Amino acid sequence: MRVFKTRTIATDACKKGRVMMGGVAVKPSRCVKPGDVIDVRKPPITYTFRVKALAPNRLGARLVPDYLENITPQAQYDLLEMTRISGFVDRRKGLGRPTKRDSRELSRFREDSYADTFYLDFEDDDEE
Repeated sequence: MRVFKTRTIATDACKKGRVMMGGVAVKPSRCVKPGDVIDVRKPPITYTFRVKALAPNRLGARLVPDYLENITPQAQYDLLEMTRISGFVDRRKGLGRPTKRDSRELSRFREDSYADTFYLDFEDDDEE
């Protein structure tokens, strides 16, 4: 697993204090050595990695497991799964863009209420 897709994103995460070593936020230029444990906070979970070895130069995403060991506790992945599931079940109304179904219901409501006022106006005219 690659930790960040680009170096720019990794630098931004360090500047925002989302990358920690030993409980202390690190700067993008921080030197690491084999055996260091790095915590990366990507809400809602915190990934934990152990440095196995140092790469001589930049490398592709497929080679990252040779240099980093993912030691993230299973509880963090369970938290991620719960968040993913609850996002669909517990969607609060009024947040975000309306779904296609919401839009159709709103259109029907507007048409019905417009039609009701139109007919009511005619009924008022007939009574006079």
